[in-house]
Amino acid sequence: MPVKTYRPITPTLRYKTTSSHEQITGDSPYKPLTKVKKKISGRNNRGIITVRHRGGAHKRFYRIIDFRRDKFDIPGIVETVEYDPNRSAYIALVKYTDGERRYILATANMKPGMRVISGNEVEIVEGNCMPLRNIPLGTQVHNIELHEKRGGQIARSAGAYAEIVAKENAMVQLKFPSSEVRNVRETCFGTIGQVSNAEHMNISIGSAGRKRHMGIRPTVRGTAMNPIDHPMGGGEGKTSGGGHPVSPWGQKSKGLKTRNPRKTSSKYIVRRRTK
Repeated sequence: MPVKTYRPITPTLRYKTTSSHEQITGDSPYKPLTKVKKKISGRNNRGIITVRHRGGAHKRFYRIIDFRRDKFDIPGIVETVEYDPNRSAYIALVKYTDGERRYILATANMKPGMRVISGNEVEIVEGNCMPLRNIPLGTQVHNIELHEKRGGQIARSAGAYAEIVAKENAMVQLKFPSSEVRNVRETCFGTIGQVSNAEHMNISIGSAGRKRHMGIRPTVRGTAMNPIDHPMGGGEGKTSGGGHPVSPWGQKSKGLKTRNPRKTSSKYIVRRRTK
């Protein structure tokens, strides 16, 4: 899907790019599958800021997405492909033969009228959902479960996918674009195909106002602050901080490995991603 550029009649439009949204066919969401999304602006239940630089976003409704795909052996027809302000990927409204409608993640080539189905023994077609053990090697999958019946947890953002490279000992090896290889149980479900809107990574925001609509407030450099406000603040004249870059609380911000070495899921990682 191409990225839309603008004629530079203003300084902002010179660098601003947006998605052309050619795949989108629906204008407004299906109301029964939406709910109000309360603005928390990075604050916890006591009103204290726990995530900085958040607030002031445009009002949104949350779309309830079916990540479980647990409507087995009931075919559905894609009615519309819609924009979702809460995620980078597009979503598709599916109407099943029993009359129920659900939102699912749209795949790269999904169009209205496509037939999708979930089950143990279904056709290997884009948009269909099935256990990983029944998917051939070399197939691209997304919305992959890490635990059975918990719903898809990985490969859900725009353009994401994993490739099935091996099967052994009741495990399926998945290779991600980062070159990481990970084991997942063969009974976990995955959906055929790549997630839609793969060009999302090439979009340039282009203006401060657009960032504010997304709910992201300005960020001030630590070196521009006073010593009382940041460990890298202060100094006579312009300084680079005088030490290793750190967060406002002293946590090293470049190169420090923050993953818990005793994390239980580490045993499922066959090969770590490369830089």
